[in-house]
Amino acid sequence: MPQALMSHAPMPPVSPHQSREVADAPVGAQKPRGSAKETEPALCPTDEASVPRGQAQQQNKQSFDYVWRSGVAGGLAGCAAKTVVAPLDRVKILFQSHNPHFIKYAGSWVGVSEAMKDIYRQDGPLGLFRGHSATLLRIFPYAAIKFLAYEQIRAVIIHSKEQETPFRRLISGSLAGVTSVFFTYPLEVIRVRLAFETKKEGRSSLRSICKQIYGEHPYQKPLVAELPGASGAAATAAANALAPRSGLVNFYRGFSPTLLGMLPYAGMSFLTHDTLGDVLRLPQFAKWTTLPKPANAPPGKAAPLRSWAELFAGGVAGLVSQTASYPLEVIRRRMQVGGAVGDGHRLRIGETAKLIMRERGIRGFFVGLTIGYVKVVPMAAAAFYTYERLKMALSI
Repeated sequence: MPQALMSHAPMPPVSPHQSREVADAPVGAQKPRGSAKETEPALCPTDEASVPRGQAQQQNKQSFDYVWRSGVAGGLAGCAAKTVVAPLDRVKILFQSHNPHFIKYAGSWVGVSEAMKDIYRQDGPLGLFRGHSATLLRIFPYAAIKFLAYEQIRAVIIHSKEQETPFRRLISGSLAGVTSVFFTYPLEVIRVRLAFETKKEGRSSLRSICKQIYGEHPYQKPLVAELPGASGAAATAAANALAPRSGLVNFYRGFSPTLLGMLPYAGMSFLTHDTLGDVLRLPQFAKWTTLPKPANAPPGKAAPLRSWAELFAGGVAGLVSQTASYPLEVIRRRMQVGGAVGDGHRLRIGETAKLIMRERGIRGFFVGLTIGYVKVVPMAAAAFYTYERLKMALSI
C-alpha cells in the first residue's frame, strides 16, 4: 500500500502546469522525461524562450564576459564611424564655432569644398584629421559606454516583449547617452579645441591644450561693489572666493546643453534604429532584408539584417536624431570655445542662444546642419552596422 501511494504520488504535481513551470522548467531535462509535451502548452513559444533561456540570457548580459564583449564592440563601432567622417567633422566644428578664418565659407556646399581645400593647402591631408587622435581617445570609451549602457538599461526597463514600447526605448537610449557623455565629456572639449586651431605655426600640443584649458580664468565683473561693508584686502579676498575658479571645471564647458542635447539625440537614435529594425524584420519584408541566423546566435535573438538594411536603419536613425538635437549642439560648440575667443566671458545657455539669435537669427542654430546630415548618415550607419556585426562575431 505505501508503495502504491508512492508510485502515484508524483502524478498530481506533473499534471498541473504551475508546478511544472516552477519546479521542472528551469531544471527540466526535456529529453529524459516522456511527459515533456505536457509542459509545452503551459508556455507559449516566447515564454519558453524567456523562462529557462531568458534567465540565462539576462545573466549573461550582466556577466563580465558579456560586458567586455559588448563594450569592445561598441568602442570599435564608434571609432570606425568617426574615422569615416573625420574631415567633415572638422569643417563642421569650424563653422559651428564661428571661426573667423572659415566663417566666410559657411552656408553652401561650395563653401564646404573651399574650406577643405584651404585646410589641405595649409596642413596637407593630415590637417583634415587634426584632433582625430583625441577623437578616437574619446570616442572609444564614449561609444563603448553608450552601447553597453543601452543594453544594460534595456534589460532593466524592458523585461518582456510586451514592455518594449517606443517610450521605454526612448528612455533607454537617452539614459545611455547621458551616462556615456558624463564620463567622456572632458575629452570632447579637448578635441574641439584642437580642431578649432587654424594657425600654421606654433600649434598647440595635446598637453599644452590641456594646460591652457585648465588655467583659463573666466571673465568676471568686479564683485567688490556687490559686497556691502567690505573694503580693501578683505573685499578682494571675498571677491576671489566668490569668483569662479579655473581648473577641472573648465573641461566641462557646455556640459549642460550637451546633456540636454543628448536626451533627444541618443534616445531618438536608438528608438529609430530599433523601430526600423522591427519593421524590416516583418514577415512581408524578411526574405529581402534578413539573413539566416548564425549557428552561434544567442537564444531568442532576432535574425540579423542584411548589410543594406542595417546601413539604412542606422542612417535614418542618425538623420532623425541629428535634426532633433542640432540647435543644442550649436550652443554647446560656442560655449566650448568660449575661452579661446573674445574676452573669455563664460556665457550661459540662455546667453549663448541670445548671441546666436542676434548674430544670425533662427538660421544660426542650424549652421552646418547640411554638413551634419552628410556626416551623420554614414557615421550612424557605420556605427550600428559595425556594432551589430561585431556582436555576431563575438556571439552576443
